[in-house]
Amino acid sequence: MARNITARSKDYSEWYLDVIKAGQLADYSPVKGAMVIRPTGYALWENMQADLDRRFKETGHVNAYFPLLIPESFMTKEAEHVEGFAPECAVVTHGGGKKLDEPLYIRPTSETIIGHMYSKWLTSWRELPILINQWANVLRWEMRTRLFLRTSEFLWQEGHTAHETEGEAQDETLKMLEVYRAFSEDVLAIPVIKGRKTEKEKFPGAVATYCIEGFMQDGKALQMGTSHNLGQNFARAFEIKFTGRDNTEQLAWTTSWGVSTRLVGALIMAHSDDDGLVVPPRLAPKLGVVVPLWKNEEERTAVEPFARQAFELLQSKLGALKVIWDADTDKRPADRFFGWVQQGIPFRLEIGPRDAAQGSVCLVTRHDRQKRILSLDELAGGIAGILETMQAELYQQALERRSAGTVRVDSWADFQQAIQERKWVEAHWDGTGATEAAIKEASKATIRCLPFDWADEPGVCVFSGQPSARRVLFATAY
Repeated sequence: MARNITARSKDYSEWYLDVIKAGQLADYSPVKGAMVIRPTGYALWENMQADLDRRFKETGHVNAYFPLLIPESFMTKEAEHVEGFAPECAVVTHGGGKKLDEPLYIRPTSETIIGHMYSKWLTSWRELPILINQWANVLRWEMRTRLFLRTSEFLWQEGHTAHETEGEAQDETLKMLEVYRAFSEDVLAIPVIKGRKTEKEKFPGAVATYCIEGFMQDGKALQMGTSHNLGQNFARAFEIKFTGRDNTEQLAWTTSWGVSTRLVGALIMAHSDDDGLVVPPRLAPKLGVVVPLWKNEEERTAVEPFARQAFELLQSKLGALKVIWDADTDKRPADRFFGWVQQGIPFRLEIGPRDAAQGSVCLVTRHDRQKRILSLDELAGGIAGILETMQAELYQQALERRSAGTVRVDSWADFQQAIQERKWVEAHWDGTGATEAAIKEASKATIRCLPFDWADEPGVCVFSGQPSARRVLFATAY
């Protein structure tokens, strides 16, 4: 265990912050609740952004940008929306040394301003669907913050679409949720549960909200992405109308969906260990580091040419910018190794005089510390497979943790014990908001979602004893 990182078993919250510090991912801003994303952390976000952006464009979406400042009158047009976000909003009242005629909200989300623009642009059914995404920052005045997971200002993408029919909007909502699922599982190596939020937990102003939930190593759930079917609520508020196929005026059906830099927090909490950050290869900004080892000029002459050959081979296989050359002989080898461990580099090559003489390298994978002695030919032919195996093993480890951390209960006593032990709980719920609120009050657990792939199963609500049509997923959450 690293001396600069608190053990997960001792203090999980401290461990999380220590991993961020040791990996140089982020730091605190002078403004309370805001963070500075350091280059290593931002590189993770850039790779997430690039992969997601490709997926969005493959599904027909295009990028645009909308203003940071939103007129107060826009925020009040959709009553449920403004009520839901009012406690988190920051408001600009002065500009240019004068009081503004109308206060401006710093965007907590952009449904209102984008709805206004869609109402200006849309005239005919032939212009539908409108499929726009934006990459932006938002501001929500959070009382309790934690780096990446919940900060006052954070980075995200928000997709906003308009459709001709209710069915098309619903298809879009579920399509984008599946994009998030595939990205989370295939790139982040985090298995997720897809499902629908309860009425109490849905997005303010939405008809329905769908989410993906990830299991963190401390047993808490993390909502990693959401997709909202907004029905015609925002179209009605902002008059997003078009002339239909029958020449009558109709309201559009709209959606919104988004993920944020909290995915960096998910990555940390799903895979990292007591020595620091672990990054799945498909996401890693840097895949490997070559560490040549010598004590004197004679050893350097023997080692460096061979190590350079291995370095250039990896560059040709993985990409010139994906491999690091580390010949910092001012540091002890152990310190050099451990610095890369803490930054989550998926593998390193150790090459000393004996290795060079034998024409071999020692490859060490980050997630399991396994060592492999390979010739250059074996390295060239095997490195892609080693990285794919690492990706698959990280996913499987996360899946096994979730399975071990999930229980099915039928009594309130068992429910309370499971939640106290920080488990995910599959339990019956009677479907009422009153029971949902009472369970949260009594246990701090919330209904994370009504999972799609759980079959209906008549039973009895774990709390009220009333009839229940199915089990739902309960957990404490970030």
